[in-house]
Parts: sequence; structure tokens; C-alpha cells
Amino acid sequence: MNNNQDKLNVLRKIQMKPNFTQREIAKDLGFSLGKLNYCIKELNKKGLVKIKNFKKNKKKISYIRKYVLTSKGIDFRINLTIQFMKKKMKEYDELKSEIYHEK
Repeated sequence: MNNNQDKLNVLRKIQMKPNFTQREIAKDLGFSLGKLNYCIKELNKKGLVKIKNFKKNKKKISYIRKYVLTSKGIDFRINLTIQFMKKKMKEYDELKSEIYHEK
């Protein structure tokens, strides 16, 4: 998972909807279930997301998972958001300059 935009989107969705299932998150983000599963596992390995299992039962289907951003995950999300905003502001300034010079 190299795309920072994908990381940011997953982290934001988890923070906003921690009780969503992987299917619901994948659908909201337009990801395949496999892509989202991979993303969440990578974020978990990096210590950005904690995965909690509830309602432990012999049947795996009845497991309920909750995804929680760790403090490291929150800091990472904030930094990605700042980088994203700086990039967009730079693009805006460049477009504004182009338009100004065309007149």
C-alpha cells in the first residue's frame, strides 16, 4: 500500500465509522474487499490501526471486528491531511498564476 491517498481515505473512514464492516468501508471507498483487507492489514502492521474482535464464537462469520486508530495512526492521518492540503494549495496557486498570466 504505497498510495498515501488510499491510506488517508482508509484512516479517515475508520475514524469516522469504526463500527463499519470491511464490506461497508470497501463499498464507501470504492475498493474491492481484497484491496481494503490488504490496506487494513498493512496499517495494522505499521501500528496505525488496531483491530479488535468481539463476540468470539466458533463460527468465524459471527465475529464482529472494530477498527480503531491508534495515537500513531491519528498523528499519521493528520500529517497526511496537512501534506494533502499543502499540495492542493500549491496547485491552486499555480492555476491562479496561469489564469492571471493568460489575461
